[in-house]
Amino acid sequence: MKLFMSIDQITRGHVIANCLEGRCTVQQAALRLNLSRRRVQQLKKAFKEKGLAAMLHGNSQRPSAKKTSKEIEQRLLALRSDPALSKSNFLHFHEIVTEEYQLQLSYSTLRRILLSHGIYSPKKRRTRKKVHKTRNRRACFGELLQVDATPFPWFGGKEKSALHAFIDDARGMITGLYLCKNECLLGYLEVLRQTLENYGLPAALYPDKCSVFFVNAKKQLSIEEQLQGTKEQVTQFGKIIKYLGIDMFPAHSSQAKGRVERLWQTLQSRLPVEFARRGITTIEQANQFLKEYIGIFNKQFGVPACDSYSMFVPTPKTLDLDKLLSSVITRKLSSGSTISIKNHLFKIEQNKFAAGTTVNVLISQKHGIRALIHDEFYPIVPLDDIYRTDTVGRTGDLPQVVIDLIYEFLLKDAKAG
Repeated sequence: MKLFMSIDQITRGHVIANCLEGRCTVQQAALRLNLSRRRVQQLKKAFKEKGLAAMLHGNSQRPSAKKTSKEIEQRLLALRSDPALSKSNFLHFHEIVTEEYQLQLSYSTLRRILLSHGIYSPKKRRTRKKVHKTRNRRACFGELLQVDATPFPWFGGKEKSALHAFIDDARGMITGLYLCKNECLLGYLEVLRQTLENYGLPAALYPDKCSVFFVNAKKQLSIEEQLQGTKEQVTQFGKIIKYLGIDMFPAHSSQAKGRVERLWQTLQSRLPVEFARRGITTIEQANQFLKEYIGIFNKQFGVPACDSYSMFVPTPKTLDLDKLLSSVITRKLSSGSTISIKNHLFKIEQNKFAAGTTVNVLISQKHGIRALIHDEFYPIVPLDDIYRTDTVGRTGDLPQVVIDLIYEFLLKDAKAG
């Protein structure tokens, strides 16, 4: 039988053989091998009986009791070949096979088996980026929420959609997730809705300089805005945040809001796998699952805040979120209770208001288009002749002109152009 011995074992055998042949004393052998005299005597006796094999440990020729069986190894490789799991990183894959498939393997064992079969983690070769100075987390939960959206092929393939998110700086917990075709006002309003409903009003938001949040400084005020005493232009989202008493200031680089940037690395690695495993292929299905996934993520990745005090303020029960989280356009009524929006003529159905009455037009995906006059809602109907025809009349439950306005004010790509 072939013996595979280490250098130390070969050295030990050589010294013990010399001791047996009288070339060195027991004391000299003990000093050379850093062993006790008693242990050298034991090795001499064993060497006489077994020869060089006596230098091996008694278990060296036996398979380890902890060795992973071939059956488990084959099952692991079969799971890895599943298209829904093949793109998961090793840590995520380990969580899935231990929690859902009851394969009791350590992460290091799983990694060793996969690497031995030439299977590498998708995160194995990441480009090294410039290291930036770290910023300490905020002390309190709700003190600062980092805000962002990222386009990514969440369902595989080449088509991208934009995931919007709020993440707490102190605890690393997601307070809202919402997927849209592109980065837009609606996505951020829905994430804000989730945050207000589940946590309350945060102290501050920290987004980038996207047009959803801030108006381009070069854009001049209109004559109407100047006459109204407006000093600076504010976006629809900015008006809502100001009404809620929440501070908002821009990040000047992606590195400044590293918490949400690292969130994207985690979600881009994990969510496509979770979607594939559940057969999720549409934005609507994804948004339903994301409500559940927020809790899963926060349980796994959330950390305690330095200060136990929460700076979230409970959302007032009297606050009408459907009304608040709408795009608002202010108009003056013309004769016949009509208004114009984007070159389209609309009429308030109740013909009881005088010309010049101020109208707030609320546009939302949920309610379409509504008029708010003296704190009362009134339906609006389009008057343009083109929208009365049978061919272009309606798409689903809403007239096409309303569909177009919802796109223009809520769903239009915030980064386009």
